[in-house]
Amino acid sequence: METRLDAHLVAKTSGKGNPKQEYITGKIRVTVIAPELIRVEFDEKSSFTDSATQSVWYRDLGECEYSLKFLDKHIAVKTEAAEYYVNRKKKRIDFVDIAGKRVKADNKDNLKGTYRTLDMTRGYAPLGLGVIGRNGVAVIEDNSLILAEDGECKARPEETDLYCFATPNPQRALELFYKITGAPPMVPRYALGNWWSRYRAYTQKEYLELMDKFIEREIPFTVATIDMDWHWVDVAKRFGYTTFKDSYVCQRGWTGYSWNTELFPDYKAFLKELKEKNLHVTVNLHPASGVRSFENQYEEMCKEMGVEPNGEPVRFDCTDPRFLNAYFKVLHKPYERDGVDFWWIDWQQGKWSKLPGLDPLWACNHYHTLDNAKNGKRPLILSRYAGLGSHRYPLGFSGDACIVWKSLDFQPYFTYNASNVGYTHWSHDIGGHHMGNAENDELYLRWVQFGVFTPIMRLHSNNMVMSKEPWNHKTVEEEAVQALRFRHNFIPYVYTAYYNNYKHSVPICKPLYYDYPQLEEAYKVKNQYMFGDNLMVCPITSKWNKEGISTREIWLPEGIWTDIFTGEVLGGGYHKVTRDKKSIPVYAKQGAIIPFADVEGNFSGNPSSLVLNVYNAGDGEYTLYEDDGESTDYTLDKGAFTKFELKGDLFTINPVEGSAELLPSERTYTVCFEYDIEGSEVLINGEKVEVQKALNTIIIEGVKATDKVEIKINL
Repeated sequence: METRLDAHLVAKTSGKGNPKQEYITGKIRVTVIAPELIRVEFDEKSSFTDSATQSVWYRDLGECEYSLKFLDKHIAVKTEAAEYYVNRKKKRIDFVDIAGKRVKADNKDNLKGTYRTLDMTRGYAPLGLGVIGRNGVAVIEDNSLILAEDGECKARPEETDLYCFATPNPQRALELFYKITGAPPMVPRYALGNWWSRYRAYTQKEYLELMDKFIEREIPFTVATIDMDWHWVDVAKRFGYTTFKDSYVCQRGWTGYSWNTELFPDYKAFLKELKEKNLHVTVNLHPASGVRSFENQYEEMCKEMGVEPNGEPVRFDCTDPRFLNAYFKVLHKPYERDGVDFWWIDWQQGKWSKLPGLDPLWACNHYHTLDNAKNGKRPLILSRYAGLGSHRYPLGFSGDACIVWKSLDFQPYFTYNASNVGYTHWSHDIGGHHMGNAENDELYLRWVQFGVFTPIMRLHSNNMVMSKEPWNHKTVEEEAVQALRFRHNFIPYVYTAYYNNYKHSVPICKPLYYDYPQLEEAYKVKNQYMFGDNLMVCPITSKWNKEGISTREIWLPEGIWTDIFTGEVLGGGYHKVTRDKKSIPVYAKQGAIIPFADVEGNFSGNPSSLVLNVYNAGDGEYTLYEDDGESTDYTLDKGAFTKFELKGDLFTINPVEGSAELLPSERTYTVCFEYDIEGSEVLINGEKVEVQKALNTIIIEGVKATDKVEIKINL
């Protein structure tokens, strides 16, 4: 009897297009998915693909008006947004009429997407195509495999399958891309704090003592990473495993599933104690060598696979449903029950499998994400990028960064540019993994300060370089600690940005042209970006001078911008700014409202005390999103929304909308204005109340979720 994938490993897709939006003529099928997006297939056998693929899961976005016109060489497809000219013989889209001009659809003005990994790169990686063109047009080809209804990948017809995005609005292009590929899911709230990671053979005692040291020094973390040495590594010495038919990684014991009891004599107690410290756990996984005879799970895996436990390894095979079922049932779910929250999938063994075109990295990302969701909580992995659609499998591991300035200098651009393929959740080796100048305190600090304003803040290094504990970098220790504390308190803002990415297709790190597509400068400035809706981040990625001062040029759109660290106020235009080691330039828009948690320790939940920083007199609003941080109720909008408004001389904290029961029964608000508010008064539900005031700060205690708070500002 044929084995099928377990039900939870089958993704829910709906690949068929709307029949009313399709037109077939001979060997060509045109599907008008939206006015700004068409699909064109060229197939000699006219066996077009209606199934979902690895990349594209949905093609029916409803009906829109369109017309077709047949010319000598082209089929002209006209919508309210553009007119697309499909070359019948050359199997391509030649050009698009958009916004009153004719644009070649050759991707020469493509603004690019991202890259599989930064392993061994020293400042540059050749980025792939994105869905956004500087001229408003981008064409991507989907040559991925069919993702069948049974959850398995299948070969597809030999067709050319093109998607043409035609819009001058980058945000709209990304929105459409998410609609056909699937929205990026929310991640657990704890993932947005600081992560500790190092490739080192810690003992159980050493690791717990290090976590205690962080707690004693008030350096908060939310994720504890245990790298490869959690399992047996020296398999030749310990098990006499000397027949190596795989690669050198097998000899080094990269693959393993049995805890190293010399380092971790009681791994269950170890995991339990980490949880008691408010830490969540991920462990490193190299699955390529399968399950070998020395593993604790070997006999059970053999039984599940229906083979004799004769010493031959159970080979890793991402094309075999029986193996995949056993892989999760035997090797991973038991450890998740013991306290492992998610898996760091460190696949480095190429793109080949028994099914031509099926990249094992994609298979690991896809099936691990589905399996990790089986417990009813939000799935999470850490793994490399595996092509279009990879945003469905957060989080991204960008690989082993070299510890050089060029590497740091490339990462801001690399991070925000990935938004052009929806990959908005890169996690870098903050501080760098190997090679280069690991003892350079300045480079370490600037990397940490940049990391604060990235989707995931994960310190990492290998065992051959100086570790990333702040106290190992004495000349910048205080500044590094402050940055890590800032990031932890910054979780409310980052979490809301993740929600807006999931719900409204707004990237967490945005290229400037998303908000300012009409401005030429937004395309020229390469190393600054919007973080969420209200902050302009300008990382410092070069050395300071002899006086310890760094200088860089920035560009700001029209308006009033305030540096959140120094208080510097600038208008629009180009500026040359200087900073000492205490901060990097980060500017808030006029009217921006930035929330911070006021919490102690490693707690990452919804805080009972919030700090609201309000920048510059002017109108502005901000809606804070909160939920339980781990369930999938957010898909039904079962979250809590608190809207803050600044209108002239009135600042308002509105009653919570949605699931107020998810929040603390009462909350303290510390509202900090970046301008004079002397003489202001506070009303709760229309009644004037006495509150604490200090300089430009107002502290309001005992606020219930149903309360309306008004601060009347004496301007």
